[in-house]
Amino acid sequence: MKSSKTVARGLPVQLVVSGEASLSLTMMLRYEPSDPYVVRAAFIVLDSDEAVEWIIGRDLLADGLKGPVGEGDIRVWPVGDGDPCDVYILLCPPAGTALLQVPAREVEAFLREAEKLVPRGAETGPVDLDASLAQLLGDG
Repeated sequence: MKSSKTVARGLPVQLVVSGEASLSLTMMLRYEPSDPYVVRAAFIVLDSDEAVEWIIGRDLLADGLKGPVGEGDIRVWPVGDGDPCDVYILLCPPAGTALLQVPAREVEAFLREAEKLVPRGAETGPVDLDASLAQLLGDG
């Protein structure tokens, strides 16, 4: 049975504006076993209550710590060789792009906590088709 616990962690992030300029943000990562394939990432500008939320594949985030991954709206890759101290996350919505520099060790620690709840590769389990169908039809 999957846990009902949630893993949440706030990380310092730099929104890279240019080679010399960046903007400090907070990235709130949240993992819920009820949606085991994804990580929700909310980006908050310091001293603001407004957040922009993205849904990132858990495997994409984990694999991006080791090498470049992703196509389309989200790409992730480590900065440097060997043991990266940072990871880049490139978000490409229709309105523009955002390049975020994130501490790799913080992401790794978050993913380790998520794996304690639902190990990678064990996301699917027995499915109660009757309950799922009832929920979809609004009977449950």
